[in-house]
Amino acid sequence: MDKVRYTILVAEDEPGQRQLIRAILEKDFTVVTVANGEEARQLLSKRSFDLVITDERMPQLSGSELIRWAREKTPETPIIVLTAFGSIETAVEAIKLGAVDYLTKPLKSPDELRIVVSRVLEQKILNNERVLERADRELLFPTADIIATSAPMQNALELARRVAPLPTTVLLTGESGTGKEVLARLIHRASPRVDQPFVAVNCAALSETLLESELFGHEKGAFTGATQNRQGRFELAHGGTLFLDEIGETNLDLQSKLLRVLQEREFERVGGTRTITVDVRVIAATNRQLDQAMKDGDFREDLYYRVSVFPIHLPPLRDRREDIIPLADHFLKKLAKRIGSGDRTLTPEAKKAMAVYDWPGNVRELQNAIERAVIVSRSNQITPDELPLQIPRSQAALSTSKTLADIEKDAILQALTANQGDRRKTAEQPQISLRTLQYRLKEYGLAGREPVEPAE
Repeated sequence: MDKVRYTILVAEDEPGQRQLIRAILEKDFTVVTVANGEEARQLLSKRSFDLVITDERMPQLSGSELIRWAREKTPETPIIVLTAFGSIETAVEAIKLGAVDYLTKPLKSPDELRIVVSRVLEQKILNNERVLERADRELLFPTADIIATSAPMQNALELARRVAPLPTTVLLTGESGTGKEVLARLIHRASPRVDQPFVAVNCAALSETLLESELFGHEKGAFTGATQNRQGRFELAHGGTLFLDEIGETNLDLQSKLLRVLQEREFERVGGTRTITVDVRVIAATNRQLDQAMKDGDFREDLYYRVSVFPIHLPPLRDRREDIIPLADHFLKKLAKRIGSGDRTLTPEAKKAMAVYDWPGNVRELQNAIERAVIVSRSNQITPDELPLQIPRSQAALSTSKTLADIEKDAILQALTANQGDRRKTAEQPQISLRTLQYRLKEYGLAGREPVEPAE
């Protein structure tokens, strides 16, 4: 272990033992000694130490009492307890209280103390590194751009967090505009490949011929216009992550080549014969039902099982309505910074209109709607007229006559009726927990009653 000048506090009431411990450790560490537990507690209240070594039997405050106090006040500080030879029960009790190790007096040798101290400090360093790594992961997996107050989005984010550190192929499913590429980028940033490229390609945006060249590259002269060798997206993503958006739009011939890359990690450029090997983590996405496409013969079965190793579904915005207003507020804040629009808020009527709108374009449509509203708005209050929403008249009337609580209540009652009073199934449809559903029904005065039709 690299002998950084760590600071060790030694609490020992026997002067000879204090001097001995100091003499053994002071070459490699900064050692501070005190004569009793109370002095140790006072010092720990004022400054931090990397390690505490305390005798068990001391005047004013025993080692066990010091450990108990330190576990509450400075739980990150490891403590080694010294006990008299033969007092194993005391040592075991100290470990239960929170000590990380113990030594018996008299010490067998100076090396015994050095070894235990080094081991404890190495473990402390490792623990600190793990804490920092977790903190870094949080920084690398910022969820600021994915508002997830709803249960289905919380579930999607949790799955993404779990799979991010692994090389596993991920399939993101969901309608257009639900945020699949945003989530793919977050997975990449939380992975060990974070310092390597993230390369995205939309498989639906290119013709079949161009897409193959885009993915695998081509050699000079491979086709008309191929005037030089060109790397494809797989090569550009080497060491990093390749995001294949709308993979369900690829043809069967290209699917066979994708399967080979996923299985063998190798391919040839268009018009080339040299085999190229790559190390790429693939995240695919689709708004199609690939299992149905597979049954229809439009998607290879072997490729389906290769890309759907770890599926994550992003629900449409209409199924996570509790996220609509938080998302809108988030976009308002982003726009204020990006275009200097100043603080804008939604009027209660605008919120109601947004809450009943189905958002066929999902989060992308919501973001665009907010940006347009900010541009056309002449005040810091955004009204329903400034939102480009095609809301049916019946819904528009509902939005102005009912509160968000009313809307939520109607949604719950409709689901409860559709499920014949089965609360567990009902809890799945409005995307709230069973506990929350029970709480809401109690709030509405419907606990224990038969399903009730929502009020017109």
